[in-house]
Amino acid sequence: MSVKKIVIWVVVLLAVFSIGFYLGLNFFGFLDRNILKKPVPIGELTPAPTGEGWIDLLSPDRRKHWKNATDDSDIFEITDEGVLHIYGKSLYPLRYVAYTAESFSDFQLHLEFRLTPRANSGVFVRSQLNDPVNRGFEIQVLEDYGKPPNKNSCGAIYDITTPMYNMSFPAGQWNSYDITVKDSEVIVYMNGWMVIHTFLDKMTTPLGKFPIPYSQLSKDGYIMLQDHGGEVWYRNIRVKKL
Repeated sequence: MSVKKIVIWVVVLLAVFSIGFYLGLNFFGFLDRNILKKPVPIGELTPAPTGEGWIDLLSPDRRKHWKNATDDSDIFEITDEGVLHIYGKSLYPLRYVAYTAESFSDFQLHLEFRLTPRANSGVFVRSQLNDPVNRGFEIQVLEDYGKPPNKNSCGAIYDITTPMYNMSFPAGQWNSYDITVKDSEVIVYMNGWMVIHTFLDKMTTPLGKFPIPYSQLSKDGYIMLQDHGGEVWYRNIRVKKL
């Protein structure tokens, strides 16, 4: 038998064996996704905080302070129910909806967001109006339900720090963030689970795509929401200064 025929027979036998092995496992249920899939945390929406010190940034008297910080394009609305809706009709340039009445240094922030399939946005904190991306940092907002976490996942400090878990709910469901920023410490809870706990002062060299080390970022800036061309809704945006 020629070498060519031997190779062909080996390939055929391997293919038959692989198919048989697959069918055998599937017959016994071993390939069922519910069996093979590793358990992951199941979160729940955290309630909007109330009480002393908490400021509702979407209250009727504060809605006027939300502005498109990038240009004069009409990119969002705030409904009578107090929901900030980013239309997501344009992708470039990326635009930012900023709460312009005041800046924040050390604070706790609660907000809830809802995304359409494949939508992308972001919560920017301590950002500067003239350079939100490089003079502030982003907690990623992304429709990525069920995917493994990475440094660009929902809940990440974008392109810098990977969340411990992907806590995203499916598209169309509300998610909650509870973010604490104090000096250089950043803690992010998503749907009730802590996914990020880090210290920016340890980041003394540039990381990810950003030219400025995070240890050099200003400790005071604005809260902004990114228009990345995807439709997204935000509600219950509450902040408490520390």
